[in-house]
Amino acid sequence: MAERKGREAAVVDNAHSLAVFIDYENLALGITPKGGGKRKTVVNPDMRMVLERLVEKGKLVAKRAYSDWQRFPDAVGKLHELGIELTEIPDRGRTGKNSADIHLAVDAMELCHTKDYIDTFVVVSGDSDFSPLVSKLKENGKTVIGVGMRDSTSDLLAANCDEFIYYEDIGKPAGAPVVPDAVPGEKRKALELLLETIEALQRENIERMHASLVKDTIRRKQPQFSESSYGYRSFNQLLEDAQGLGLITIYKDARSGTWVVEGFAG
Repeated sequence: MAERKGREAAVVDNAHSLAVFIDYENLALGITPKGGGKRKTVVNPDMRMVLERLVEKGKLVAKRAYSDWQRFPDAVGKLHELGIELTEIPDRGRTGKNSADIHLAVDAMELCHTKDYIDTFVVVSGDSDFSPLVSKLKENGKTVIGVGMRDSTSDLLAANCDEFIYYEDIGKPAGAPVVPDAVPGEKRKALELLLETIEALQRENIERMHASLVKDTIRRKQPQFSESSYGYRSFNQLLEDAQGLGLITIYKDARSGTWVVEGFAG
């Protein structure tokens, strides 16, 4: 019980500060279909989707990606829009195979030793070469989350992280109900965002979801969020509407008198 309450408080207070380090080439080549020769079109990963999954865990205070960006010209603009700092790693034929790995590891350890408030490090790569970095970060008391493709991720790396998220599983529905077709457009968007957030909190094993916790989590994803923009007078009204439509179950907390989300209906 105490552990669960502590986890809830951590989310409400935005206690977790995350630094994200992206081995972009590793992820992109893991997504790109095999075969097709040297001139095959590289598939760029959806980094917005990855960051939206990570922001469920706390505040993203640093986001850095490493690659020879001439190889991924279509990705540069989108990554800048996401506020990701791009580190240029020249052609590996001139700098060596592990140049990006070394830059990423050095930067991660620098933040580890200079920014005490960062308690969680995210390594977006499936490369086993990052296993020593993961071990060293954990040795310094940091939580380490890995993100990578299932088929191209080293078992050693995945096992060494405190948590490993497979790219293919991000955004995959996990049982949230569907908003009825009769719900108007703007309210539909608000309800879908609410259900998505509840699903995210359930992934973090949070059972008692006070209204303030749910709203704070939504705002981490969309800082501009306001229920009034979607036609609701208050956040409570949004929760009540969701319950009235048979999407969620809520109850009043006996001590505070505020709504608590119990989970999805049915």
